[in-house]
Amino acid sequence: MLAGDLYIADDPAIFERQQQAARLSARFLAAYSEDGFAAQEIARELFGDLDETAFVRPPVYVDYGSHTTIGARTFINSGLTALDVAPITIGEDCPLSRSRAGTSWRRPNRSRSVTTSGSAAASSSFPAPPSATTR
Repeated sequence: MLAGDLYIADDPAIFERQQQAARLSARFLAAYSEDGFAAQEIARELFGDLDETAFVRPPVYVDYGSHTTIGARTFINSGLTALDVAPITIGEDCPLSRSRAGTSWRRPNRSRSVTTSGSAAASSSFPAPPSATTR
């Protein structure tokens, strides 16, 4: 699908890449129960790009993982399902943002959508920081 071709679900190469993602997801889940911070290294193997300041909680469910990018300072709570047969990008500072003073975290009140391309189906949104005029 990345090349614009039809998706062939029973292709052996596709199946192997999906199995690799399932193995990494299982390793991530097992490692998280021992040390959630150390497990982030396995998550970095699973995802195409996981910023070093991002944090992910398992379980995660992906087709490939390698087609999903997660930005800086982003928190992914447990149960992420990413149908990443086409690229999925989750931006920075999702779902929390720094206060203007930069000293504490707060809950934003607007939504930011996940960015996708190709024919990926993503129906998630993450809160975005309030505008400067919102208090």
